[in-house]
Amino acid sequence: MRVPQENADHQNGVAVDYSEEEATRILSEPAVTAIADVKMGNASATAWGCDLTYDYVKINADYRS
Repeated sequence: MRVPQENADHQNGVAVDYSEEEATRILSEPAVTAIADVKMGNASATAWGCDLTYDYVKINADYRS
């Protein structure tokens, strides 16, 4: 199933015109909001989480290599 992409910042689930500097600026904020619209109704939920332990950061850094 192909979901039409309405935002100019992503296409087919992949970010376009990605800026490492912009990402660093945004992710350096005290709070970051992520919105996932899966086009399946009007339900909503809130999830809180934080895992910045050494091992978590190390494991996820591998995705960047």
